[in-house]
Formats: sequence, structure tokens, C-alpha cells
Amino acid sequence: MPLQLRKHGLAPSRVTIPVPTLKALVEGWAREAGVRELDRHVGALARKAARRIAERTEADGTAAAAQKVRIDASELELLLGHRKFDREQRRRTRRAGVATGLAVTGAGGEMLFIEAAATPGTGKLVVTGQVGSVMEESAQAALTWLRAFAEFGDEQDIHVHVPAGAIPKDGPSAGIAIATALASMWHGVPVRDDLAMTGEVTLHGEVLPIGGVKQKVLAAKRAGIRHVVLPERNEGDVKDIPAELAKGITVHLVDHVTQVLELALERPR
Repeated sequence: MPLQLRKHGLAPSRVTIPVPTLKALVEGWAREAGVRELDRHVGALARKAARRIAERTEADGTAAAAQKVRIDASELELLLGHRKFDREQRRRTRRAGVATGLAVTGAGGEMLFIEAAATPGTGKLVVTGQVGSVMEESAQAALTWLRAFAEFGDEQDIHVHVPAGAIPKDGPSAGIAIATALASMWHGVPVRDDLAMTGEVTLHGEVLPIGGVKQKVLAAKRAGIRHVVLPERNEGDVKDIPAELAKGITVHLVDHVTQVLELALERPR
């Protein structure tokens, strides 16, 4: 920030961009592994601040050196345009058949929405969203368990979709989120919007450990999630998460899909 202010001829004492504003800027406009986008957007704010100082100086005749500008988080959309990233889990999970998973990408931990739908057919499974073979296998394992042990019908074709199709996605850790989305669809019951999950699932419904626990919990916290479901065998990784990072999040350790469904599916009121 000091660099961008100097580049635009502004003394740090004349422009205040509070920490809450910077946090909102990162969350809504510059969510990436590096700081290039953040630097670019701070530069844009510096230009806006310089313009405000010039306009005020012209309007009231006060010397430019005496003008001070403060940029609050509430002004960011006005100054930078609409947010590029949004907390969308509440909107996404209002309907049955959508579960919130957690993944690790090149930009760190990310939310992963799993959508499931059924059409009349012969029990065929289709998985879309630029997913890799391992994730396809996870979807098949989750569907097989539901059909074998959870009275899930086989007279319909099942479509599992992972949005953000331009981003390649693979790995087994979406297994329990896929199982939850399928169960939610089948029973017509939405998934809790304050809960996200990650874990591999076996044909017998066991939940196996995964990697990237810290990054995934951070992604959940950033998105306003209050409950995170993790494999019981990742308990050691949970203990390694700094207390400040885990603050406000309840971690639920599970070893079977039935526990996941009990936690995740909303109950009739």
C-alpha cells in the first residue's frame, strides 16, 4: 500500500484504507494465491483518493496538502465495480441436491459446490464440470453406497455437476459432499447452509482422511461457514490449526457417511 500511495504522489498520512477495507478487498476482488490483483486494486483506490483530494481542493479552496481521505469497505463497489467473488453458499444450498465441499486449488482453499439431479432412466451416472477421473470414481463410490445401503433407487439416471467448469477439479476429497448432495436430492431435503465438508468415501461408507486441512478450514472461515465436517483420521491435522484460524468454527470429526448425513441434512421443522 505505501508503494502505491507513493506512485500516485500521496503521503500515507493523507490516505487511510482501514484493515476491514483491505480484508473486504481481498475477499471480494483479489482472492488469489499471490498479491498481483491486490496490488492492482490498491493502485485503483489510490487513484480514486488522489481524484477526491483534487476535487475537494478545487471545490473549497483548501490546500491539497491539508486534504485527507478515508476509504471504507462500504465504498468498494462504488469505486471498483461489482464484487468478483461472493459468499454464495446460502443462495446455492436453499434447494435440495446441493452440498458445499472444500477443495485446495492453486489459489489455496476454495468452496466447492456439488449439484445433483435425477431424470427417468436406467441408473446411469454422469459427472460434469471439468472433473478428473478420481473425482468421477468418488461419485460412483458415493452412488453405489447409497444404492446398496441407503434405499437409494436405481430407476433414474443421475447427473452430478461441479460448477466453475473452467477450473479443473480432481481428487477423492469431494466424496462425502457428493454423497450428501445425492442424499439431499433423493430425500428432497436441503443441506445446511452453515456447513461445509471434505473427505473421501468408500463403497462401505467409510470416510477416509484427506490433505490440505488448514487451507480448507481457512476457506470455510472466509466464506462465513460455522461448521466443518472432517474425517476422524484427520484429527491430528485439526490440532495443528492455529487457534485464531479455528475461532468461530466447530469441527465435526466423522468416520462414516451416515454421520455426515445426520449433521448435514436439514430436519423438517
